Amino acid sequence: MKIYTKTGDKGETSLIGGTRVKKSHVRIEAYGTVDELNAFIGVVRDQEVNQKRQALFSEIQDRLFTIGSTLATDPGKDTKIQTPDLQEEDIQFLEKEMDALDQNLPPLRNFILPGGHVAVSFCHVARTVCRRAERLSIALQEDSPVDDLIIKYLNRLSDFLFVLSRAISQELGAQEITWKPRI
Repeated sequence: MKIYTKTGDKGETSLIGGTRVKKSHVRIEAYGTVDELNAFIGVVRDQEVNQKRQALFSEIQDRLFTIGSTLATDPGKDTKIQTPDLQEEDIQFLEKEMDALDQNLPPLRNFILPGGHVAVSFCHVARTVCRRAERLSIALQEDSPVDDLIIKYLNRLSDFLFVLSRAISQELGAQEITWKPRI
């Protein structure tokens, strides 16, 4: 099977269900950004400091594929393709992981600037891409059905990535750089 089909050469693509839409459609932007997020999660996963978190990142990447396939499906078509469902337990999983990380962190008293170590910076990049995926999913929801669990999961995942960035910073002995606004 060839990877290229040439069917998108005129700026359109097919949703699951066969509907053709412009590649600039908000639905394509939403699931494309989830795909971008998944790639950045892979970068975060591949940092040496995260070797003990491989199962955690596999779980997250699997959920992101679930979200991407759901967003790539035309909600107006009855497709024969079954996509996995996101569940409330997936959100609870992130909350549990976040709570465990947060137990060992000093209280947050200031805004933190991204940086301090490359692994921490990658977490912040993933967090900001996650927020964009969330915003695009909300924009899509204004015109088309989007499961509320998708938005809730993306919101919680961005929170998790922030807490993870702090935990990695602590594990690596990197300095958390606090924002000191000019007055």
